[in-house]
Amino acid sequence: MVVVDRLFLDMNAFFASAEQQLRPELRGLPVVIAPMKTDRTCCIAASYEARPYGIKTGTNIGEARRRCPGLRVVEARHREYVALHEQIVESVETVLPVDKVCSIDEMVCRLDPRHRPVPEALRVAHSVKQAIAHGPGECLRCSIGLAPNHFLAKVASNMQKPNGLTVITREQLPRRLYGMQLDDLPGIARNMRKRLASRGVRNMRQLCALSKSDLVSVWGSIVGAMWWHWLRGDDYATPDTHRQTVGHSHVLPPALRTDDGVRAVLVRLLHKAAARLRRLGYMARRLDVSVGYVGDWPKWRARAGLGRCQDTPTMLRALDVMWHARPPGGKPIKASVRLSRLDLAEGVSLSLFMEDRQALRAAQTLDAVNARFGANAMYFASMHDTRRAAPMRIAFTHIPDIEAEQEG
Repeated sequence: MVVVDRLFLDMNAFFASAEQQLRPELRGLPVVIAPMKTDRTCCIAASYEARPYGIKTGTNIGEARRRCPGLRVVEARHREYVALHEQIVESVETVLPVDKVCSIDEMVCRLDPRHRPVPEALRVAHSVKQAIAHGPGECLRCSIGLAPNHFLAKVASNMQKPNGLTVITREQLPRRLYGMQLDDLPGIARNMRKRLASRGVRNMRQLCALSKSDLVSVWGSIVGAMWWHWLRGDDYATPDTHRQTVGHSHVLPPALRTDDGVRAVLVRLLHKAAARLRRLGYMARRLDVSVGYVGDWPKWRARAGLGRCQDTPTMLRALDVMWHARPPGGKPIKASVRLSRLDLAEGVSLSLFMEDRQALRAAQTLDAVNARFGANAMYFASMHDTRRAAPMRIAFTHIPDIEAEQEG
């Protein structure tokens, strides 16, 4: 009996199809989603109707308008996308449990033994598609991959879009993969292609022929052994990873493209990042900030050590020192903050200094007040004029908690 173990679901052009679902007048039209309505920014999603014009994620909005005069440009509404994501998860779970939410538009399900025979797995996959169409909406199409493990199920979900359904069985391996390009596999991009090419590997057949030790050597870690098992259909679990960074960035609206405006946005971004760091249970040892400018003016970057820090006031003091040392001039257009060199807070002893303890208690009180009374119920005075700036943004591997985001 031929069986599969995983069902991987990938929502097609999710942000664009979400807008088409929410706004019927956009259905059947070329649509792109942008972080703001300006020709200087880039598409963060493109509907399938826009793709014949060569428009895709990353295409400049001005260029996209030139390629497609009838293009509809929609400013992103991330709260609505998160709400639809949650409805999609609920709909899938009326058919089978979601094992893991991988991103805003991807999730994986482990099939029950009775659902693993391929004909039954196909029936379940069709039921999932129907549940989404009858629940969140028919414009929210998805591609589904069925395979022996998570990795190959994701590969299968990318083989037919939009609205595809593809099966890869252990019995078909590795021949089923030979027609693919190396960069069709998640995790192989330009640098890895170069590394593989240096070992004489330029196609899928050559990759599948490598021994486990060869793959460990190519990847330079145990990840190579994981790939050896995945390519053979083995259910080889990915080890838990330690978060490396917490950060936020924001393209400035015209009214804030001044020194005072960008500084206030940096304060706002740092406030959000610090609150998120505490929710995740980490402490940071380093703060990086950067400001991009219009034209050829060089980007400003600065870095500060934080010791082991979790409180917003200490981070704001570090930002203030860096800010006053920056070179003047230029018209700012983008601000970014990043907290890195993270340690789990539960494994770090609290500071012996009363000032540090008071700063952490103040930050925790701020979090508690905002959690109870809503967005920006309490905030630092230095971000007063930008407390509505830097709204929720979705990274594809992180789905914001709407209530938690309001704390920042």
